Parts: sequence; structure tokens; C-alpha cells
Amino acid sequence: MAAMAHVHSTLKCPKLPSHYQLPSKSSIPRKLFLLHKTIQTKQTYTTITCSAANKPSSPTEISSTAKIRSEVLTPFRSVRMFFYLAFIASASLGGIIATTQLIAAVTVHNQAMDTIEILKGLGIDLGAVSIFAFLYSRENNAKNAQIARLSREENLSNLKLRVDEKRTISVNSLRGIARLVVVAGPGSFIMEAFERSKPFTEGLIERGVIVVPFATDGNLPKFEVEGSEESGVGSEKNKRLWQLVPVNASEWSRWLDEQKKLANVSPESPVYISLRLDGRVRGSGLGYPPWNALVAQLPPVKGMWSGLFDGFDGRV
Repeated sequence: MAAMAHVHSTLKCPKLPSHYQLPSKSSIPRKLFLLHKTIQTKQTYTTITCSAANKPSSPTEISSTAKIRSEVLTPFRSVRMFFYLAFIASASLGGIIATTQLIAAVTVHNQAMDTIEILKGLGIDLGAVSIFAFLYSRENNAKNAQIARLSREENLSNLKLRVDEKRTISVNSLRGIARLVVVAGPGSFIMEAFERSKPFTEGLIERGVIVVPFATDGNLPKFEVEGSEESGVGSEKNKRLWQLVPVNASEWSRWLDEQKKLANVSPESPVYISLRLDGRVRGSGLGYPPWNALVAQLPPVKGMWSGLFDGFDGRV
């Protein structure tokens, strides 16, 4: 705004004598018009720069979607926490009353029996406060951990993947369609994981598994697929299994670092993370993905068992 005020102040016309005659429009030099346009351009540029005041949202913020999903997954948690707080308040009030009664009973020497009863009541109140405070703290910690996990899953769903040179999708668009397996590590580790997946390619494709290779050293290998020269079926299935490529490596790296930090894993360790059909994290671990366990535990995405066992995605 200060820059705009300065520009306007420089455009103020000086006071001229009454006998001074302004020149006609045709006699004004062309350079003056060019100067006026230049000033207008600078003024517009200054206005645009000063109006940009919105800050980007932090990726660590808890989204409202994660809170809603937490309420849906545990609908009675809020009710339990409310009753815990009510019991804590009631026991605390009883403890305060018992304390005042104890002070009054101690001052009178002939009320020894009353003092014992008051102490029993005070002990019960203090025990109730301790128990319900512990239950509330445990429930609150479980709630915060669940919301943090759901928030990380929401951040994962917003990450981008490149299908081919012309199409980019988000992880969220694959919910209900594919079971993603993120393989993160150096290029040599990813290449070895690719070689180990070859014997299980057909079974993994039938179960909707798609691999997302993320090279932590930036050297993503080129996967050489082999298949029969006549049909090329094996080649196409390998391409489909390893066709996705992460977009914006910094965001993927940030998300993986958060996962490793929570699991107390060193940032340099190669890991795998497998997702369910609904996009939630099913399991994770160090080293290579257990391709044989994925084929053995996961149901096919097509056929008579596809809808029945969608919620039973195994542990790997």
C-alpha cells in the first residue's frame, strides 16, 4: 500500500498559473503516454504483490475428515470420556467435602469414630479420582493416536502418482480398486524387490496389488519385463504391477520419514508399506515385501469372494 501511495503522489499535477494554457492532446509527446503506461504497469504489479497474504496450510495439521472418521470408527468413545469426566468431578467434590469434615472432626477430640469413617470415604473418593483419571487419560491417548494415524493416511491419499506421461492421479482415486504396496529404498533395493516379485506376478495382479517404487537415492531403476514373444502376457502384467511412479518426491519423502519416526526406524532403512482396499495402512516392515504372504492372505478382487473378504486384508 505504501508503494501505491508513493506512485499516486508522484502523479499529482503541479499548480499552474491561471494564464497558462494546456497544450492540446495531439501536441503531447508520445513518450509521455509511454511513461504513463509504464507507471500504470508498475502500479498494477505492486497491487498484485501486496494482496498475496494467504499462507499455505501445514501438512501436519489434523484434518476434519480424520476427526470424523475417528468418530465413525469409535462412536462411543466420546460418551465414555464424558462419563469419566463426570465421575472425576463427582469424586473430587466428594473428596473436598470429606476433607472439610475431616478437619472439623480432628479439632474435636471426642469424634474418633467419625474420623475413621471420614478417612474411609476420603480414600474411596481419591481412589475413584485416580481410576477414572487413568481411564480418561488412556482413552484420550488412544483417540489422539487414532486421529494422528488417520491424518497420516489422509496425507497419503493426497499424494500424486504418475500412471504414464499423460496421466497423473492421486492415491485416493485408487481406493476400492487396488491394494498399493509402497517399496521405499535405494535403487538397488527396489530392483531386487522387483526380481523377487516376478514369480508371484500373476497372483498379485489377481489380488489387485500395484507396487509404488520410491527410490530414496533418486536412482529409480528401469524395470525390464520379460514375457513370451507371441502373447506378451507376462510383459503386460509386469508393467501393470510396477507402472506407478511417485510424483513430487519431497512430499513422499516427508510422509515416509514420519512413518519411520513413529516406528523408531532409521531414515536410511529400506521399508515396505502395504495398504488395504479402503486406503488404510494394513502393514509395514523392514526389508522386502513378503510377496508370497500377500498372495496367500489376500482375496482376489474379482470373483465370488471379492466382496465377502474385502475387510480381511491380512496383516502384511
